[in-house]
Amino acid sequence: MAFKRSERVADLIKEEIASLMLHGEIKDPRIGFVTITRVDLTPDLKEARVYFSQIGSDKDKAKSADGLNSASGFVRRYLAKRLDLRHIPKVTFFFDETLEYSDRIEKVLRDLKEGGGL
Repeated sequence: MAFKRSERVADLIKEEIASLMLHGEIKDPRIGFVTITRVDLTPDLKEARVYFSQIGSDKDKAKSADGLNSASGFVRRYLAKRLDLRHIPKVTFFFDETLEYSDRIEKVLRDLKEGGGL
């Protein structure tokens, strides 16, 4: 199966942003310990939705999202230096709820199994 270009570029963007976060390049104190989970890129490569996960309260997650979105210009300039693209996509950060959702489902299944439901 051949990958679309937008998927390959999304993987590159994810790697570069994860590297940026790992090395502590973003100095915003609102940003906690976050993990970049995935990047969804539009087919025209104009917009990138970057999803992150974080352990903590909803307030901490909202603060991290605000901090990341305020640093999106810095992230975009960083990507312009690192990636050989004609147009660098607009970067927007979103909290990824899929990990919490899968944890809830796993807990329900475990409770059912222990209770004799399965």
